[in-house]
Amino acid sequence: MGRLNKKFEELMSAISFAEEGEFEKAKEILKENRKVLLALQGNAIDNRALRYAANTCKRIGADLDIIVVRQTGEASSMPAQFISELSKDGIQCRLIQKDGCIAEEVIRHTDSNREVLFVIIDSSDRPDIDCRGKDKRLSDSWHGLNRPLVIVTDGI
Repeated sequence: MGRLNKKFEELMSAISFAEEGEFEKAKEILKENRKVLLALQGNAIDNRALRYAANTCKRIGADLDIIVVRQTGEASSMPAQFISELSKDGIQCRLIQKDGCIAEEVIRHTDSNREVLFVIIDSSDRPDIDCRGKDKRLSDSWHGLNRPLVIVTDGI
């Protein structure tokens, strides 16, 4: 019930702004809290995956969560220019760094963040990796991911 009340308040606020001619503010209030999750592994930051995620967020009006999963002790960095471009386009970007298994961290993140619509991962991140060392297929490694998984490839 609380969620319904919040939505009603947002709607009434947007109507008030629209009546006063503040259409952009009204649109901002009504913007759904939608996110795309870009999952990267270690320092392997691929520009194709970054571009795909940015273009998708622009197209659907979503913000971007970037989860970078490192091996323990490994350093990673996100290109500052990329984050700056997202800001200019009105896309909020949140960088999350984790250690461990990429599949497990992505599943954990999407389970606790219902607003994530789908997950983007680069094919060079080897999404078929089984973090426990068992021989599994791609679908087994990502079992439990309750969102669509988009794998960006180099057009092979």
